[in-house]
Amino acid sequence: MSGPEPTSAKLVGTLTLAGLLSGLVLVGVFQATKPLIAANRAAAMQAAVTRVVPGAVQAASYERVGDKVQPSKVEVGAASDKPMAYAGLDKDGRVLGFAIPAEGPGFMDTIRLLYGYVPGKGTVIGMEVLDSRETPGLGDKIIKDADFVGNFKQLDSKPEIVGKKKGTKSKPNEIDFITGATISSKAVVKILNGSTAQWAQPLTTAAPPAGGKP
Repeated sequence: MSGPEPTSAKLVGTLTLAGLLSGLVLVGVFQATKPLIAANRAAAMQAAVTRVVPGAVQAASYERVGDKVQPSKVEVGAASDKPMAYAGLDKDGRVLGFAIPAEGPGFMDTIRLLYGYVPGKGTVIGMEVLDSRETPGLGDKIIKDADFVGNFKQLDSKPEIVGKKKGTKSKPNEIDFITGATISSKAVVKILNGSTAQWAQPLTTAAPPAGGKP
């Protein structure tokens, strides 16, 4: 003979307790892995900075406040409520350029990228797409096409960057678009033009990081 069926109150209590315990476990796992996630994010950004600022071996955080740029206490790659840039430093602590995160709409979704920039000269010295969901085989060439990425290794941003049909660029501020992926190519150019316009003047105010050299 079976015993009495559990009451609704008992079932609700059991489910509530199970949910509470599950929530505590998830919070515990998140808190335990949070430092590791932050360390991985910092390492990934440090590595990306050295790729878009040739010669850099480490990075230092800077933040933009109004029309000024100053050293920041926020760790490299960490979230911040202020616009961030990262100075690419050589082995002697000299600033070789700044790596600037930027983003904007692409054909499919938001394109997030990092580019190297030399203040004063207004030169883009490297570019890497960090996150993109552009069409495989077409739009994703903004990541995979070496010729396209190579456009951004010594590129004048003054006057603004201009995209041209592949094989027709002739000026220091021009790049070759990717055949068949013009929309994604244009998106990258638009992101860079918007970002350099915001950062060009403020970056000229940036002082060397603590212990660094101009």
